[in-house]
Amino acid sequence: MGLRIGGEIEKENGDELSYSDFVERYLMKNQPVVLRGLMDGWRACKDWVTHTGQPNLDFFSTHFGKSIVQVADCGTREFTDQKRMEMSVAEFIDHWLKDSANCHVNATTNEHGKPLLYLKDWHFVKEYPEYLAYTTPLFFRDDWLNLYLDNYSMHNEPDACQEKNEISCSDYRFVYMGAKGTWTPLHADVFRSYSWSANVCGKKKWLFLPPSQSHLVFDRNMKSSVYNICEDVNEAKFPGFKKAVWLECIQEQDEIIFVPSGWYHQVHNLEDTISINHNWFNAYNLSWVWDLLLKDYNEAKEYIEDVRDICDDFEGLCQRNLAANTGMNFCDFFIFIACFSFANLVQLYHLHRVNENPSWCLFPKAQHLALNLLSAQKVVLKMKTVDTLAGDHALLLDLRKIMDDSKFLELCSGLDRTYTGVHKEQQQNYDKKETLLDDLGDLDFIVKSCSQIYAPEDLVSFIDSAVKKLSGAFNRENPLLPELDELSSTDAL
Repeated sequence: MGLRIGGEIEKENGDELSYSDFVERYLMKNQPVVLRGLMDGWRACKDWVTHTGQPNLDFFSTHFGKSIVQVADCGTREFTDQKRMEMSVAEFIDHWLKDSANCHVNATTNEHGKPLLYLKDWHFVKEYPEYLAYTTPLFFRDDWLNLYLDNYSMHNEPDACQEKNEISCSDYRFVYMGAKGTWTPLHADVFRSYSWSANVCGKKKWLFLPPSQSHLVFDRNMKSSVYNICEDVNEAKFPGFKKAVWLECIQEQDEIIFVPSGWYHQVHNLEDTISINHNWFNAYNLSWVWDLLLKDYNEAKEYIEDVRDICDDFEGLCQRNLAANTGMNFCDFFIFIACFSFANLVQLYHLHRVNENPSWCLFPKAQHLALNLLSAQKVVLKMKTVDTLAGDHALLLDLRKIMDDSKFLELCSGLDRTYTGVHKEQQQNYDKKETLLDDLGDLDFIVKSCSQIYAPEDLVSFIDSAVKKLSGAFNRENPLLPELDELSSTDAL
């Protein structure tokens, strides 16, 4: 069955695009794009590529050969993905080099019938923090997910992330390496996050399906999706598949592709390829994350409904299964939003306190922080409608403890660096951490009225209260206030 190709992904010169243009044209509209000119000066583009443009496999074996990585067997399906195995980078490279002289006859094996192996999800940055392989492009730096995971764990149950597997639970920054013919089956990204993928060398073919057509790749019960769109698809099982209209993209070396939330895609390496990939989310796609969590929760609950009457803690079991299957549960996500809401309030107060300019509220950074709060509260209001979360004391958050935790100061500092860089504001000549510590002390007047949060409605009330109290510290003519005042009226949304 041939695919219906309806067009190609737009390509842009990234160095000619402003951050606000990228937000308006791609983030807010949730549209994919390929960006050029953003990888100049990357160490990875020098060290990891030979003078002929091929992957420098000897370099990886020599410098990173002992790392243990996940490798996919492109010829073997396991549930909804390819079969995974663990091996060292040196073993993976050895397998690749032994087969490099062979001509690949299909997308699963070489001419001797050996499986094509694809190194995926290598947490390179966490494992080698001193080796600065690349710099995250400006457009992708507003990354709440990895900033949070640099300071906190997403899920804290001891059996969810064993000490021996600490690296694999730590972030969503990856390196991928695969020979010509390796591929990734049809999927939408984890958490329904955004992702970006930079081709250090090689060439990829991407096939995209917009979210409005995602139902067409599912079966009649919306339970399972097509695995490989390039093979014959069972029309009886997937009756809508032939109606799908795909977008195609050939990604060349030194190009970065932005993958929006909820876009299903399948990827094929047309040449020996190395890529750098991040998953991330922020204020613009936060609602996608909650919608997926709620969907996966309902499916998890339905799956084990028959044990409800004999289970002492049915809801706890549902949440544990949700964390295992999706990567976080309701409590994890709630804590995440609460920490970022508080961190954004700290940043707003900091801007007010250190700026003598009465127009500070017009700064892009201030407007960005206000948008973040608005987005967070909209999602919390969605959470408020879920009975499971009402009065659940497992959600207990003590804001005083958060303020006193050094990890929260690091989160605030990281957020400040992010938006100072994104909006190209001038770095100040003072100790930023020391100033933020002062801000946290000054913000005690906000925490006094609502120091403990048990449920989504408490967080909504806290943000409302904090905004009103901060508003009292601002000039009433401050034009940032209308933006912030929207928060108190979002119950109508």
